[in-house]
Amino acid sequence: MRQSTVPSPTLFARLRALALAAAAGVLLAGCETTGPGPSAQAAKPPDPPMTRSRAASECWMKTEKGSASGDLEKRADIVNKCIDEKLKAAEAAPKT
Repeated sequence: MRQSTVPSPTLFARLRALALAAAAGVLLAGCETTGPGPSAQAAKPPDPPMTRSRAASECWMKTEKGSASGDLEKRADIVNKCIDEKLKAAEAAPKT
């Protein structure tokens, strides 16, 4: 009796699975996951210079978020104080 030299179907399935695993390993080997991502590589644009208009906008938004139901005159005083503080802080900040 002669033994068949044709591999069994399970051997083909195992070889196919092994080949797929090897191909996936080769493809994934090119993926680096340890370094900084693309968001870290992209430089953050510098903040625009602090102007009175920008300071007023930021201060009003802060005031509206914190106490929108308060008296308008009191809020205006708070905003004016905030604007002055922001402009002083911008002048004192080192120029880059």
